[in-house]
Amino acid sequence: MDEEGFGLYLEKGGASPSAVNRCMIFVSEFENFLQDSRNGTQIEDVQADDLIEFVMMLDSVSKTKTKGYLWAIRYYYDYISNKQIRDLVSILREERIKRKPYSLKDFIGVDPIYINKLSENGIRNIDQMLEAGATLNDRKGIAGSTNIPYPAILEFVKLSDLARIPGVKRIRARLYYDAGVDTVEKIAALEPEELRAKIVEYVAESGFDGIPTLPAEAKYTVDKARKLPKIVEY
Repeated sequence: MDEEGFGLYLEKGGASPSAVNRCMIFVSEFENFLQDSRNGTQIEDVQADDLIEFVMMLDSVSKTKTKGYLWAIRYYYDYISNKQIRDLVSILREERIKRKPYSLKDFIGVDPIYINKLSENGIRNIDQMLEAGATLNDRKGIAGSTNIPYPAILEFVKLSDLARIPGVKRIRARLYYDAGVDTVEKIAALEPEELRAKIVEYVAESGFDGIPTLPAEAKYTVDKARKLPKIVEY
């Protein structure tokens, strides 16, 4: 692995030091697997069978763990411009993302007290949150019945709205919300280059612990946002 070049690539993209370190660890472990179990195959020469074998090994332990490795490996193959393997990594990771309604408690930065209050009122996941809080009056009603401040209810609705976009969940939903592109409509109104520029600037200024949206990811996110129907009135 070209550690120096890969590290510079991640840093240039705005990745935090801890995110760079995580990527390096995961990709290094993949490289060790290739050396030990795939006849010393170089990471630059990986074939689909090599990757699938590694994924099957990880899956036998934890599919959640597999997603983390695939997250990092995808960045490496994006760095060396191996589109075929990069796209395969994306497909394999997508297959391992749970499709059950995303739980509100899994968002970063939400108050667990509010999570419990919403749960007591039958609102535990994003589908329930979007259905219950689709209009201003709906959200005011939830705030009144749960004694949760209205701004916190609106935050839950916006995070849930963002989480409708494929690939936008725990980290990305929080990142986009905090950066001010906090609804599907706002993302859909941007060009991919504009979305990426906003996120890169926000990560640099705030020190957000994560990797800014990459160019291909920005295009994918905007394209998906534009195809989603409007279901919330702000």
